[in-house]
Amino acid sequence: MEDNINSEGASSSSSTTTDNMLLPIANVGRIMKQILPSNAKISKEAKETMQECVSEFIGFVTSEASEKCRNERRKTVNGEDICSALQTLGFDDYGGALKRYLSRYREIEGDRVVINQNKPSGNNNNNNILQEDFLLYTNTNKTPNNDNLFD
Repeated sequence: MEDNINSEGASSSSSTTTDNMLLPIANVGRIMKQILPSNAKISKEAKETMQECVSEFIGFVTSEASEKCRNERRKTVNGEDICSALQTLGFDDYGGALKRYLSRYREIEGDRVVINQNKPSGNNNNNNILQEDFLLYTNTNKTPNNDNLFD
């Protein structure tokens, strides 16, 4: 990012369009906090660094998935494209884990459609269970090699 000096002599970031491409820093901080012990603190610099890294990573993976779609003459990037992109880029372990997560997600979403058709009030319990499963997976498996949650 470039810094510009405004008329008052203060530095201001010229990355207004870049900021729009970053994940919200509050969300990044919340995700980081979930992994750390409850008494741990995270500096603003650490959150900003992580924000830029994960935003760049998302763009990197999405670009690869988009290229796959373009080669197949499709306009929509789907979950399998993201999994395939991860594997193509050398993140094989994450791609496999994400494929299992995607399969489980679709299974639960199918169950939720049936539940919602039978109950007019709806039910978010399946979504909460899926989120808890994913958090459990990410918290207990610091490396993706031991990815047996969805086996």
